[in-house]
Amino acid sequence: MAHSEHNKPKKSGAFFLIILGAFLFIVSPTWFADKPGIGFSMIALGFAIGGLGFYLRFIRK
Repeated sequence: MAHSEHNKPKKSGAFFLIILGAFLFIVSPTWFADKPGIGFSMIALGFAIGGLGFYLRFIRK
């Protein structure tokens, strides 16, 4: 078929970024409970990575 290449879903790392951001957002408070500065920065980093993945996956289209 002429349009089979057009109909294939595109593989991207955006879904991986969403999962990585959620993982950092949830797990970092327990990993860095004794160092609140690093824990807060990891939470912010997880939020930023997940937000970037969400933007690339859903908003940019």
